[in-house]
Amino acid sequence: MIGSLTNSIAEVLQQGCALLNITRQDTYSRPLAGAASGTIGAHYRHVLEHFTCVLEGLTSGRINYDARKRDINIESSIPYARSATKALIEEFQFISPQLLERECSVIYTVAYGDNEPEEVRSTVAREIMFSVGHAIHHYAIIKLLCAGIGVRLPEAFGVAPSTLKRAAMVARG
Repeated sequence: MIGSLTNSIAEVLQQGCALLNITRQDTYSRPLAGAASGTIGAHYRHVLEHFTCVLEGLTSGRINYDARKRDINIESSIPYARSATKALIEEFQFISPQLLERECSVIYTVAYGDNEPEEVRSTVAREIMFSVGHAIHHYAIIKLLCAGIGVRLPEAFGVAPSTLKRAAMVARG
């Protein structure tokens, strides 16, 4: 299990580096409209911050997705975002099988209104899976934003691995 999970983190974050490599700075931080809205940088920041929350929660055993830093530098500077991405890739390389199996509490606001954040039990492995899936979801939004301004991303960017595998099976017949 450790190999596939830690590889999935590196793979999805390396896709983020590919995005940063082909996106111009003015495009990265400019508000875009269309089927999806916001900036490419804001969506990318959101992705990185979920991975950061997982890392920050490893020591305490409490992963709090509501405590994201919302670092404006990640969404406004490609070099800063690239550096943050590479740092995350490096930090996740040192996750041990024992750490993946560790139980944790997850804190996240999921209800609208005045409700308090929910706190539920999970495992570090499950939260890594969530963060990877969450990244792919936001990559799909980023892909829509990029398509609206003529920036072409790789075909697999923003597509779930299960979807890619299914498409390959269908293509083989």
